[in-house]
Amino acid sequence: MPGVAQPSDIDEPLGPLPQEFAAVMRPELPSLIKEIGLEVTRAYPEYARLLEGPYGQGIRVGVEQSISVFVDQVAEPTSSSTLRDEMCRRFGRFEAYEGRSLEELHGAYRLGARVALRRAKKVGRRYNLSPTLMLTFADALLTYVDELESLSREGYLEVKTADGDHTDTVRRRLLHLILAGSPVPRTAIAELAEQTGWELPEQVTLISLRFPAGVPQVNLDNDVLADLAEPQPHLLFPGPFDERRQLMLEAAFPGVHAAISLSVPLTGASDALRWARQVLDLIESGIIDDAPTVRCEDHMVTLWLLTDPPLLAQLAQRELAPVADLTPSRRDRLVETLHAWLATRGTAAQIGAHLSVHAQTVRYRMRALEDIFGEQLDDPDRRFATEIVLRALELEERRKQT
Repeated sequence: MPGVAQPSDIDEPLGPLPQEFAAVMRPELPSLIKEIGLEVTRAYPEYARLLEGPYGQGIRVGVEQSISVFVDQVAEPTSSSTLRDEMCRRFGRFEAYEGRSLEELHGAYRLGARVALRRAKKVGRRYNLSPTLMLTFADALLTYVDELESLSREGYLEVKTADGDHTDTVRRRLLHLILAGSPVPRTAIAELAEQTGWELPEQVTLISLRFPAGVPQVNLDNDVLADLAEPQPHLLFPGPFDERRQLMLEAAFPGVHAAISLSVPLTGASDALRWARQVLDLIESGIIDDAPTVRCEDHMVTLWLLTDPPLLAQLAQRELAPVADLTPSRRDRLVETLHAWLATRGTAAQIGAHLSVHAQTVRYRMRALEDIFGEQLDDPDRRFATEIVLRALELEERRKQT
């Protein structure tokens, strides 16, 4: 391949990969990351379960960092690996909290390397790369895996050897098991709870936090379970979140954004944390108004409407098909009037006041809508679906304007 150094003699000593090789590797990353994920979750089903749970996003970020930093360092050997290093240490800590050895994590690293080597053979044939260059890649990749394993071992031993922190470690493991959901037997959770003197509650409230920088040192009520070292830090409060808990949260995390879940049964903790995290994401995107603390119960409809954007797009395409061929300006006017009518069921005068147009204009538009949509507006189920679509699209428009 032009521009990529190709040693010609297989007996030459192996050296660093040429920086130009990153240009060959980088286009492969998206599909390679996906392929490694599929292979790892097939070989280690417990990781498939974790990817579907509240720690899934953090795991995905860690995997992407572990793979992409390798390419970054080929292109620029001095490029930073700070985030990757911390993510690998978190993987090690996570295995310790889950009560596992490092064998499976290291096995996943090595499996990922085998998948990458398999892909490298295909790329090598495509670009006619020299055997020495491919051997250099394999040697660099295996060295890199050793580095990942070493970083994870640091995090693992940090938990295992922490003096005086045994109770804190068990409490974090307890929180991990609660959030893992139904595959974990309740007896395992009960045993850990008994070890720490934590009384299993009937209901819990989850808090998702977003720190401006770093992890603050805080004093929490003794019955609060916390994991502040995760990329998406969170707390679990037994029972409902009352005013006393609110004051404690504000004192412990001044200036920190927090989303407070609904109070749910212990078995629903994972769902509750997912909702709280979605609320923080919607605040960032401008759909939900910003505030130091936001309660999920105030935004349940918004959460529901925006749960599955691809499905919403399909539903919008179906429900708004009758106006799809209109000019954009006419379509926007009719859809605006339809939305107002569905939302208010008011008279022409009331809708006109709401839209700042004459009542006669509303009547004209409504007749046009009846002609265009036909029986769709007479069907209660279709009217409901159309109103859902229009409400969700209104929220999406807020996101675009932010």
